[in-house]
Amino acid sequence: MTVRTRFAPSPTGYLHVGGARTALFSYLFARRHGGQFVLRIEDTDLERSTAESVNAIMEGMTWLGLEYDEGPFFQTERFARYHRVIDELLDKGLAYRCDCSKERLDRLRDTQMAAKVKPRYDGHCRAREIDPHQPHVVRFKNPADGAVVVDDMIRGRMAFANAELDDLIIRRSDGSPTYNLTVVVDDSDMAITHVIRGDDHVNNTPRQLNILQAIGKPAPRYAHVPMILGDDGARLSKRHGAVSVVSYRDQGYLPEALLNYLVRLGWSHGDQEIFSLDDMIELFDIAEVNKAPSAFNRDKLDWLNQHYIQQGDPKHIAHLLSPHMGHIGIDPTHGPELVDVVRAQGARAKTLIDLAEISAFCYRDFDAYDDVAAKKHLRPVAQEPLARMRAELELLSFEDWQPEMLHHLVERVAAELELNMGKVAQPLRVAVVGRAASPGIDITLKLVGKDATLRRIDKALAFIDARSKQA
Repeated sequence: MTVRTRFAPSPTGYLHVGGARTALFSYLFARRHGGQFVLRIEDTDLERSTAESVNAIMEGMTWLGLEYDEGPFFQTERFARYHRVIDELLDKGLAYRCDCSKERLDRLRDTQMAAKVKPRYDGHCRAREIDPHQPHVVRFKNPADGAVVVDDMIRGRMAFANAELDDLIIRRSDGSPTYNLTVVVDDSDMAITHVIRGDDHVNNTPRQLNILQAIGKPAPRYAHVPMILGDDGARLSKRHGAVSVVSYRDQGYLPEALLNYLVRLGWSHGDQEIFSLDDMIELFDIAEVNKAPSAFNRDKLDWLNQHYIQQGDPKHIAHLLSPHMGHIGIDPTHGPELVDVVRAQGARAKTLIDLAEISAFCYRDFDAYDDVAAKKHLRPVAQEPLARMRAELELLSFEDWQPEMLHHLVERVAAELELNMGKVAQPLRVAVVGRAASPGIDITLKLVGKDATLRRIDKALAFIDARSKQA
């Protein structure tokens, strides 16, 4: 048997991190077992489905690197197939037309609720002849007795009494097929062997298994993944912060960091925390996913993201960093190579936005000094070392503007002035960066470049002079 899984989002919004985790688990299961991963867009909700949402889902999948083998298939392009199945069920007496009014159904529900009975359709139209030309819905004739047993790969054995399941609508009055019918037909037609999805679908599973039995098709294995909670124990939502996959990209997270974080939400492999995609494919086991919900922890995601920025290929990080530089008005082609900036600054940032912001000094002058750094380092006592450094740096050729030579110059000026190196390097750092934190002074000067360095030292000397006169 060839393993075939699917990810089947509804295009009614962005790709949620919960959906992304489901897609990841489905992808990993297929890859580990040498199978295929199918993308299906369940767009039968014509009022809420949008092309923008489809694009957002595809964009999120592409950014995460979850490549599908088949699809995307759109349910709206398969209506004729669904209607054939519904008509066959009608012909076999396994479905029936229902013309119950909304008012009747509301009264039925109110009566059942008052009696503390689980609300469900009472089969009023099961034996009635309904004119097919008059407004009606089509209902599946659910078995009246017995039970549906589900051997869930995560939750274990579950049994559902058929008496608790009502005759669900499989075709609406407007002629459109409903979710529980379309998903069954699609999973069957697409030879899906394993359905990995959120546990909000648990109650749909027995209904779908009954429909599969009615149309004479084998059932896939099911695995229902527990939900993701916010840090307050409630279901993850917008009020907890970003939940869209693309929004995490826009906030400076790396796709490999988010994937690594998502795979650990409910699954583990010993004490291992860092997983490459190849590691996940080799080690992931759906049977080891926890039954309990998992809580989303932004601090843990930040830790992973910082790890991948520090340990990742600088060329790859530079490629992902480039648009974030553009967002703050910097063209990274006008200045040092971005890959060199990543090598110098990567250890200092949790996100690519952080990395862009702390690296802006490499490409443009800053407007103001950090107040604390300026008070500590841009004082009259720093005038002489700064002036001496400016004179020495001006004599250095552009060809010799390299870390080794720059470091040597700072050391020599400090020795000649009988100062420890920090008394020279720190005022110089604040002068060219605007704050007291940056890479080593030699790397910092190399990244800033000769012209900008001299210009910024002049500005710092003028700043110190103005401060002295005010005092």
